[in-house]
Amino acid sequence: MHANLSALVFPALLAGLLLSTGCNLAPKYVRPPVETPAAFKETAGDTNLWQLAQPNDAAPRGPWWEIFHDAQLNALEAQVTVSNQNVAAAFANLLSAQALVRNARSQYYPTLVANPEVLRQRTAAGGGKGSSTFTTYSLPVDASWQLDLWDRVRNTVRASQAEAQASAADLENVRLTAQAELASDYFQLRAQDALQQLYDQTVADYRQSSELTRVLYHTGIDSDQDVAQAETQLQTAQAQATDLGIVRAQLEHAMAMLSGRAASSFSVPPQPLQTLALPVPVALPAQLLERRPDIAAAERRVAAANAQIGVAKAAYFPNLTLSASGGFQSTALENLLDWPSRVWSIGAGMSETLVDFGARSATLAQYRAARDNAAATYRQTVLTAFQQVEDYLATLRILAQEIPQQETAVQSSARYLELAEHRYKLGIDSYLNVITAQNTLLANRQTLVKLRLEQMTATVQLIEALGGGWDGARPTKPPR
Repeated sequence: MHANLSALVFPALLAGLLLSTGCNLAPKYVRPPVETPAAFKETAGDTNLWQLAQPNDAAPRGPWWEIFHDAQLNALEAQVTVSNQNVAAAFANLLSAQALVRNARSQYYPTLVANPEVLRQRTAAGGGKGSSTFTTYSLPVDASWQLDLWDRVRNTVRASQAEAQASAADLENVRLTAQAELASDYFQLRAQDALQQLYDQTVADYRQSSELTRVLYHTGIDSDQDVAQAETQLQTAQAQATDLGIVRAQLEHAMAMLSGRAASSFSVPPQPLQTLALPVPVALPAQLLERRPDIAAAERRVAAANAQIGVAKAAYFPNLTLSASGGFQSTALENLLDWPSRVWSIGAGMSETLVDFGARSATLAQYRAARDNAAATYRQTVLTAFQQVEDYLATLRILAQEIPQQETAVQSSARYLELAEHRYKLGIDSYLNVITAQNTLLANRQTLVKLRLEQMTATVQLIEALGGGWDGARPTKPPR
């Protein structure tokens, strides 16, 4: 009996292994073509402002925010990396996708099921025989294996693997977005501190001017109208200085959320914005396709959708399932594991859908449309990336010209105010000229702070558009 069992089982298993090599019904995957320019337009105009990145310097790797040399920013960014809850949620999505890969791979192998059973039975009396009661003990093990003849399982695994890779890129994209948002909020907060410093100095200057007009009024040189104008200007500046605290508080609260902390227990000490002209190495446009995690995620989803087409096509072909069962059965528990108590069976079955009224063709059309949708999304993501890089390159190029011009305007405004105050003290001009000069200087100083803030945030946005410090070859670290 044992020899007969071997003669049936081993040829069936060998045939299953040979047949399970199957054939791949999915279309051959090719990354969707997208028009890629040879170079970014903005990098060709000024070779002093931009440098072509080398293979090991395509963009700041790892903690890219360290290029700003700000210890407070470095500490906050470290918290984003490990404590941001959006990052934690994206990491959970990655773990789920990796589990789906393991689930898909499990279909490569047979399923074994053990079903021990104790059955107490009573037979009815009849034909002159008395009834009987007995117990049956069973210890069977059933095995079934659906052969992957048409690469249904392989394509499912390929799709799951591509989706897991996309989830890993999604995680890095969420992390990069949070890091860039925190850096932008941080520089905006520092700009508010710079404006606060500017207004504090302005209020002090306006107070001195107000006291001067009052002294001149009491000496009969000035009028009470000039005193009222000076007091109005002082009070307006004080109100504007107080109003700056609203935006600063909101930025501080946003930074607390990004770093995974409660806003009530989070604060950042005041410090005026310190600007740095940082030339960010810019890679070729073709390298951008490998550098940005959102592009990598979109491309992997095209590959996943392509593999799903193979899964849909496999439904047109029959499924072959090998099954085997073996174990022991006895009416006496002490004899259950005796060799004569053994039982077994082996067989094969095939199933094929004959009529489904278009269900399979509709499913196939659905997956093809999903592949086309993913390809279009990938191309749009690439085009958006090119646009963003060009936008921020143009912004930084123009700001590099505009900021020195605005600095000159500030110097001219300060000279204008100095002359206006001198002429007012000599009694040549009215105090209205001083007010005009003071407002001009304040407006130009505000504009300079705004331009410097734009320069810092555009630098952050350019690094984000270039992919930040992401390296797809590095393992993804989980958040705490």
